[in-house]
Amino acid sequence: MNDTYAQLPPVEFMGHFAEFAPLTAETIPLVQARGRVLAEPLVSGETLPPFSRSLMDGYAVRAADTRGASASNPVRLAVIGEIVTGSSGQALTLAPGQAVRISTGGELPQEADAVVMIEQTNSPDRQTVAVCRPVAPAENVTGAGEDCRPGTVVLEANRRLRPQDLGLLASLGIGSVPVHRQPRVAILSTGDELVPPEQTPPPGKVRNVNSTTLTALVEEAGGLPLPGGICPDDFDRLLARCTEALARADVLLLTGGSSMGKRDFTGRVFAAIPGAEVLVHGVSVRPGKPTILARQGNKALFGLPGHAASALIGFICFVRPLLRHYTGLGATLGLPAVRAILGQSLSSAIGREDYVRVRLEPQANGMLPLVLPVPGKPGLLSPLVRADGLLPIGRDIAGLDQGTEATVLLFP
Repeated sequence: MNDTYAQLPPVEFMGHFAEFAPLTAETIPLVQARGRVLAEPLVSGETLPPFSRSLMDGYAVRAADTRGASASNPVRLAVIGEIVTGSSGQALTLAPGQAVRISTGGELPQEADAVVMIEQTNSPDRQTVAVCRPVAPAENVTGAGEDCRPGTVVLEANRRLRPQDLGLLASLGIGSVPVHRQPRVAILSTGDELVPPEQTPPPGKVRNVNSTTLTALVEEAGGLPLPGGICPDDFDRLLARCTEALARADVLLLTGGSSMGKRDFTGRVFAAIPGAEVLVHGVSVRPGKPTILARQGNKALFGLPGHAASALIGFICFVRPLLRHYTGLGATLGLPAVRAILGQSLSSAIGREDYVRVRLEPQANGMLPLVLPVPGKPGLLSPLVRADGLLPIGRDIAGLDQGTEATVLLFP
């Protein structure tokens, strides 16, 4: 298994994701763009910085005039003026043997090509400065256009915008950006046994935790969650709720009812939705075998298992890659990954992809961390809390031996 495999979705879904297209673009204010994905390249229309400026408080000089300067044999230059931050330096022009006092961020005067730090000078009077160290051209200076010039592509398309990216765009006067629209994700839980989290469950009932978890996962993946609550195990009511949800969403997540039991209606409901077709019903993945994928035009319908662990891992393996694809990032898991050493052997069945919940245990002396499985049945929540991430075992691998180096995908 290699790192590239570890970031790909399970094989049953890889081909189907190509049938869905990234969402259309929209233009939003720059201040709202953190975490959004650019829909097209952004090109600079300006020179940045717009002028050469000092990185230090000191003296703007011609570098050649400081050649041979030392503490014991300083070079004396005539000071012809001062440039403070925010004022133009273009009114002053240096002749050989001259210098200008300058503040950090100040624009260099004409013919100056370096700055001597004030700590490396002596100033016997306001008209003279003694330079005690030579400087090279461009030393302590940021040159005009050093960041970018007009026509430069400053950010490529399909890039998730970070705070520093927004700062660069702001410096170029770009106040709005074209981004892929965020996928709207309807979340619906089905099951006669479910009650809302704020209620005390009566005998035979349990709280609906999947909606809370999936809402957070959708937000983290860059989508807009549309929680739909709970629907009982009734075919007609479930069909109506799913049809209604799809009218306002790009993706429908339905948890529970995805197996083949008498009251598991998800697959039949998806097939009955006008214009929808079921692409996958059941995958060779553990946990998450009953997962369903259907399509209605460019909209995706997912049936995830009702067990908490299976629903969470199913989202990461199947839903998250499609949300990334919708936003232009590509259909990958997109999770942070670390290398680690197996602390014990793990078994797996040929023909099935396993995603093992694991925790990391640091080791001394710079060694890779140990990775240990976190046991627990699919319906239990505490193993998910104790786990740091998932260790994928490929479908053609019959387990991993203790001491093997492997990739761990960290939970988002």
